[in-house]
Amino acid sequence: MITVNEVTKGFGSRTLFDNVSVKFSPGYRYGLTGPNGAGKSTFMKILTGEVEPTNNGTVGRPARVGVLKQDQFAYDNERIVDTVVMGNEVLWNAFKEREELCQLTELSEAQMLRLGDLESIIADENGYTAEFEAGEILRGIGIPDDQHENLMSTLATDYKFRVLLAQALFAGPQALLLDEPTNHLDLESIHWLEEFLCDYEGVLIVISHDRHFLNSVCTHIADIDYDTIIVYPGNYDDMVEHKMQARQSIEADNREKAKKIAQLQEFVSRFAAGQRSSQVQSRKKEIARLAPQELKKSNIQRPYIRFEQEKPLGREILRVEGLTKGFDDKVLFKDFRLDVYRSDKIAIIGSNGVGKTTLLRCLIGEMEPDKGSIKWGDNASWSYYPQDYHQDIPNGTTAYDWLMQYMTDEGHQFVRSVLGRMLFSGDEAQKATEALSGGEAARLLMARMMMQKNPILVFDEPTNHLDLEAVNALGEGLSVFPGTVFVVSHDRDLISDVATRILSFTPEGLVDFSGTYPEYLETHRFKEYSRISRR
Repeated sequence: MITVNEVTKGFGSRTLFDNVSVKFSPGYRYGLTGPNGAGKSTFMKILTGEVEPTNNGTVGRPARVGVLKQDQFAYDNERIVDTVVMGNEVLWNAFKEREELCQLTELSEAQMLRLGDLESIIADENGYTAEFEAGEILRGIGIPDDQHENLMSTLATDYKFRVLLAQALFAGPQALLLDEPTNHLDLESIHWLEEFLCDYEGVLIVISHDRHFLNSVCTHIADIDYDTIIVYPGNYDDMVEHKMQARQSIEADNREKAKKIAQLQEFVSRFAAGQRSSQVQSRKKEIARLAPQELKKSNIQRPYIRFEQEKPLGREILRVEGLTKGFDDKVLFKDFRLDVYRSDKIAIIGSNGVGKTTLLRCLIGEMEPDKGSIKWGDNASWSYYPQDYHQDIPNGTTAYDWLMQYMTDEGHQFVRSVLGRMLFSGDEAQKATEALSGGEAARLLMARMMMQKNPILVFDEPTNHLDLEAVNALGEGLSVFPGTVFVVSHDRDLISDVATRILSFTPEGLVDFSGTYPEYLETHRFKEYSRISRR
């Protein structure tokens, strides 16, 4: 069990949560939710002990806690399998100390005794099967056996993140704290992780922007709002319903109270100076008793995302013939053919590293294919959302000034209105670009796309830094967009809500399927990426 007792945390004049007391019990899986900036990661760090509360609040935690590390480069000089085993700190320290003693040419009696103690620790911590158990987890998240002995530095960033996830899962922690575990995982690995976590018997607390993941995994939602943390039973969708019903109930009750107060106040006003003083006093007491319940302002904010197209294109948008691309000896796609039409909304899916981003970059001319032709329709123009926003938003300017360079003839007020719709209101519009959070940078890139009004939108993993409200708003915006959309994403709800067509990288090649994502899964007659569960 993890217990939080009267914890307060704030920065400057801003309070994230005030005097919070909450318990997280074994056997339950909690999603920690709230908009960007609500304090989710800060609260998680308080749970791990990395950050201290502002007040004297306390946190009680079990002896063995698995924590997902965020620095993918911290273990570059370690073997992949060793990095996983480091998830059991007691075992890893015993291994290191034993190795140091074994390198000595002569051992004292005390050192011999210590060596025996270390062997007992290693046995108690299942150290003799540690590499086997670590290997099983690594295979589960998509890292094959022949890479387990390699150094972490040989892995791409997204695979380093997977190893850190394996590290958190290793050694059967009594509590598991995961901050955005799906960010760098493909659909197959997310499915594997869901199955793993649903079988986990300890305390699970997870932050995620993936609604489908939260709905699949969580038994409870701990929601940061109203300067506190409220635990709701059920998954994310259940929490949203409970929260709306509770607020609507209070609002309805307050309206009824307001009507009664108005009636009582009218009586008091009429007879305050008359002979009915006792009745007046009675009604004044009733007015005080009926005081409406204070309804704190929620910190949830949803951006308003709507994309327009200035000049609609003709029916035929794109024709691709014989497209081939590979690197070294690995062919990503070969002799691929594609015809795209106006209003097509195409989701590109598949495992990490199969070529999704490469395909996008070939289509928009950022990368040359090895073979084949790409012919866009007349006057085709697009807005592009890259996976790494740093290349598009430089330091040394403000959100407002950066967006102003994309203004045409609409005027300054139009830029202000777009920023406001994307939650950069007032002074937030003058925020320095180097100080932007990942979510803020993502919203700023989408603000640019809204201003450009191009008939084609191209997205590469747009949900990685967005909170749940922003992801939902993006799905709504894309679903009503009259133009053409290409989106690479592992967010199943976004794909299901938006896509009318699926390009799927499969072991048999690149499949072009006309239909929605649920239809694609049904047509191919297999559970969603269940192949990973049989590894």
